[in-house]
Amino acid sequence: MNYRKTLAVSLAALAAAGLIAGCGGEKPAASKAAGSASKTTTIKVGVSPVPHEQIVNAVKDQLAKKGINVEIVEFTDYVQPNLALNDKSLDANFFQHKPYLDEFCKSRGLKLASVGAVHLEPMSVFSNKYKSLAELPDGASIAIPNDPTNGGRALLVLQSAGLIKLRDGAPVTATPQDIAENPHNLKFSELEAPQLPRSLADVDAAVININFALEAKLNPKDAIYTESKDSPYANIVAVRAGDENRPEIQELMKALTSPESKKFIEDTYKGAVIPAF
Repeated sequence: MNYRKTLAVSLAALAAAGLIAGCGGEKPAASKAAGSASKTTTIKVGVSPVPHEQIVNAVKDQLAKKGINVEIVEFTDYVQPNLALNDKSLDANFFQHKPYLDEFCKSRGLKLASVGAVHLEPMSVFSNKYKSLAELPDGASIAIPNDPTNGGRALLVLQSAGLIKLRDGAPVTATPQDIAENPHNLKFSELEAPQLPRSLADVDAAVININFALEAKLNPKDAIYTESKDSPYANIVAVRAGDENRPEIQELMKALTSPESKKFIEDTYKGAVIPAF
């Protein structure tokens, strides 16, 4: 009896020791997994509210699954996002087309670069007074953006509509002074781009970036003229020169140009915003 009792006690002790050792063996693996899960990179991306912020929000979950947390910083002007990117307050921004970026860098001496195009926002002519371009009277007042590239783009839109003709060799930063032919004697006022929707009460028509039109609840279908879909003014993601190949930036671009992103853009904006990939 004593022998059997001793053997039973010994076996029980060995089993307990084995169980404890087994549990102890699992701990390093669990610890390793926890350490891996906690390895997350955060990138700050500056955006305009519509549609840029919405598009980035739509892909945040894709990036989170890859360990990339996107912190969105909203801007309502066209100057601060590039300055913030240059001074390293941001890792990237998404609000502008390449002609604007190139002109901004040239005039400010900055070294920023495009990582790629995401979408096109066709610039459109809106009017609260007239239903078509043909109704615009001679001497009509037209508001356009006052920044160089968007102002020049607006004039190109009006030229494609047959309302004006720019001089030969006019740059992408053309101004009303570059108009060679103005048969309808149109009068131009240059305003901050975000102010253009509000100007519709005071002018006969305005050439408005579609993101500001959407923010102001203007219906793109109500535009009396819209820029062609083959426009070179696609919106891009910009970074500091040299950061183009950062893994986090590459993953951001993959997400923004993914099939899921394309579907979101097409379903959400119904042609008012067009994928550029």
